[in-house]
Amino acid sequence: MGALDSEPGGVLNTVSAALNETMELYRWTWSIRDKRVEDWPLMQSPVPTLCISTLYLLFVWLGPKWMKDREPFQMRLVLILYNFGMVLLNFYIFRELFMGSYNAGYSYICQTVDYSDNVHEVRIAAALWWYFVSKGIEYLDTVFFILRKKNNQVSFLHVYHHCTMFTLWWIGIKWVAGGQAFFGAQLNAFIHVIMYSYYALAALGPKIQKYLWWKRYLTMLQLVQFHVTIGHTALSLYTDCPFPKWMHWALICYAISFIVLFLNFYVRTYNKPKKSKTGKTAVNGISTNGVSKLENGKKQNGKAKGE
Repeated sequence: MGALDSEPGGVLNTVSAALNETMELYRWTWSIRDKRVEDWPLMQSPVPTLCISTLYLLFVWLGPKWMKDREPFQMRLVLILYNFGMVLLNFYIFRELFMGSYNAGYSYICQTVDYSDNVHEVRIAAALWWYFVSKGIEYLDTVFFILRKKNNQVSFLHVYHHCTMFTLWWIGIKWVAGGQAFFGAQLNAFIHVIMYSYYALAALGPKIQKYLWWKRYLTMLQLVQFHVTIGHTALSLYTDCPFPKWMHWALICYAISFIVLFLNFYVRTYNKPKKSKTGKTAVNGISTNGVSKLENGKKQNGKAKGE
């Protein structure tokens, strides 16, 4: 009986010890946060970011139900302005990261985080913060799809990419707004300049769409991006770069998940013959009878994007 009586106390002690260790870990991680970004919007706490991402997932779930008996919204002008706006934002991010890292003498092989108030380091941190914000703005991609009743484009790849990028990059800005983190963001911003240029041109209408033959090469460029990211991160691990190792391994696993999903998208979209509604084979996303099929060319796995 004595052993049985002591069992609940032992369980409680174990739980209490685990909670104490968790709180100690939390306090330690909070003590090494990047103080420079402390008072920047969204950075005081993860709660706002988590709330925005939760609202996004709720809209993904409830939006199609709300639109079910409604006519799709006609949003051509909004899409043109939005996509060209994203081109400018991503170009600004790319430029700031490139110029900031160049002026700070960054290495593309191994670069530690400098938490000082050096003007170049703060410039890089600010550019990375804008990169994080841009991932939240990109939630509008999904909102526009649903409002236009393009639900076939809201795939697992699409939602997974958008939700994880915005949510996980909060961690990056909070603790490592500089150093090795600059490379992936710089590369991805460059890819997004090309990608949103494509979508902005596609939104202009059929007269422009017929010249947009390079969509599949954009997807290939995105796949190359993920492989380059893995190579860069593996090199950092090989050289024992003083950057959080768990972030390196997490990034490798994350990039691999994108390679698998994007390869699946590529095979389904480009390696299988597609038919237009008239039954004619589509060429470069445009059916042979001149009716635009670009948007339907994104079927199966939604709008393909980078990390």
